[in-house]
Amino acid sequence: MRLALFVVFMLVGLSSAANAERDYPWCVFGGQLGYSGDCMYVTREQCLASASGRSNTYCDINPRVRFRQEAPRRTTCDSQGRRCAPNP
Repeated sequence: MRLALFVVFMLVGLSSAANAERDYPWCVFGGQLGYSGDCMYVTREQCLASASGRSNTYCDINPRVRFRQEAPRRTTCDSQGRRCAPNP
């Protein structure tokens, strides 16, 4: 019975694991966090609260959110580079 309960709790716990489908807007950088930092904060206040107990850390906007841009549209041109028009 204990084994069955353990398995159920493990399955429930693993099914709600952290989801990387979202880029959180705030990150803690510095200290021993490495280049990518700790990007799991929705608000600046959450980020500051987490950084306050760590040495040499600071909060900044997630670089993946900051530099997100739409991909440039491809163009088709004739062989001499004239009459370029964007592809639909």
